Amino acid sequence: MAADRSGTPVVRFDEIGSTNAEALARVTGAGAGSVLAPCWFVAARQTAGRGRRGRPWDSRPGNLYASLLLVDPAPPVRQPELCFVAALALYDAVRTVTGIDPLRIGVKWPNDVLIDGGKLAGILLEGTRLADGRGATVIGFGVNCARSPEDTPYPTANLASAGFPTEPESLRVALDVAMRDRLAQWDRGEGFSRTRESWLRCAFGLGRPVTVRLQGRETEGIFEALDFSGALVLRRPDGVRETIRAGDIFPSSAGLG
Repeated sequence: MAADRSGTPVVRFDEIGSTNAEALARVTGAGAGSVLAPCWFVAARQTAGRGRRGRPWDSRPGNLYASLLLVDPAPPVRQPELCFVAALALYDAVRTVTGIDPLRIGVKWPNDVLIDGGKLAGILLEGTRLADGRGATVIGFGVNCARSPEDTPYPTANLASAGFPTEPESLRVALDVAMRDRLAQWDRGEGFSRTRESWLRCAFGLGRPVTVRLQGRETEGIFEALDFSGALVLRRPDGVRETIRAGDIFPSSAGLG
């Protein structure tokens, strides 16, 4: 185990199935060796990387594959808010490393980061309960530094093709600093109103027509706001406001509003 210049422990692998899975195994005692939190798990390549809802995540060398393990980051009811914390931290880190025009980068509800409208990264949060009753959360980041996945149902982007060749480790170091800052802002959930305001300032689609894909259906409307729990507030064409807690959003082709 090494430590980066900020002092956060880092466990590195040339190749591993999944950095998230390894972090969860280590913290629950199923993996070899002990680990203290916070701790980064970083791999040059993953053979079983995954995204939300168990979708496979293209994990060839050249991109950043890193998972941050946190133990007892907040009361359980507040831990889902970490998706907004993580998205903001990655947004901050990319801007720090690249100097990209803020008009080219944004966050998409709840925790994607986009460049020029294409998905730059995926963020996957997973949690477990430890034997002593505390909760542990792993935040996995897959960031397209050198290449983008192919055959995806949505546009993708990578830093190199956007004009910003970036070494994965340089981005991870910036991400570590940004995570510390955004976790402090969030303050175990007590500061979520500040996190929410920051997220809204760089949100993709806010005030515009969007399509939301839910389990088994789609709905369209104007992305009007986030409520104070982080749910998306959608104003449908009939004027009804719908609160959505889980789904995928895309620009609407209907030209609503």
